[in-house]
Amino acid sequence: MNTGVKGKVSGTECNLTIGNIHFTKSVNNAHSLITADGNNKVVFTTGEKTDYFSDPNGKLSNTTAPILLTLVDNTKPFTFTAKVTPDFSANDVYNAGVLYIYSNDSFFQKLCYEQDEREKHRVVTVRTIGTSDDSNHDIVEQPYVYMKVSSDSKTIASYYSLDNQTWQMVRLYENNYPGEIWLGISSQCPVGKGTQSIFEDLV
Repeated sequence: MNTGVKGKVSGTECNLTIGNIHFTKSVNNAHSLITADGNNKVVFTTGEKTDYFSDPNGKLSNTTAPILLTLVDNTKPFTFTAKVTPDFSANDVYNAGVLYIYSNDSFFQKLCYEQDEREKHRVVTVRTIGTSDDSNHDIVEQPYVYMKVSSDSKTIASYYSLDNQTWQMVRLYENNYPGEIWLGISSQCPVGKGTQSIFEDLV
């Protein structure tokens, strides 16, 4: 259940619990960028020009985004859900709050709530197998969305919801990640001077 894609497993050990999730790996100093606001709510800041993307053209590749990760057994079904409220600002293109499925820095997926070039807010998935794709999904007209990545052990599905009740699937593919993978949260700011995202209701 592995594509054989080789890459660096980034990050250092950390020990941080948010809600029911125990995060044990911090990429790009992520653990120091988290501010607790209640038991199950955090503000996740990030600096300027932070992203995790492997450009097929080689020009925009960037692996500076901070990511907080928790280890899961990928041989069993799993679900990872969070309410995500990015700080969208005029001219800050591609600012996003992000959920991750991470194996290494050449093999991962992002599920983003992101601002586009027209200052519209949309759900985006990016899957990286050596290089990254970029798949833009629905435009959402509210400050937050609930996002979910889920596996039945055979497939990976990504969803969003406006109310944490009705879910819209935006992507489905074969689960070819290795037996242990990481799930995580991140805030990114590929173009601007820095931003923050609020994560709540992590389960």
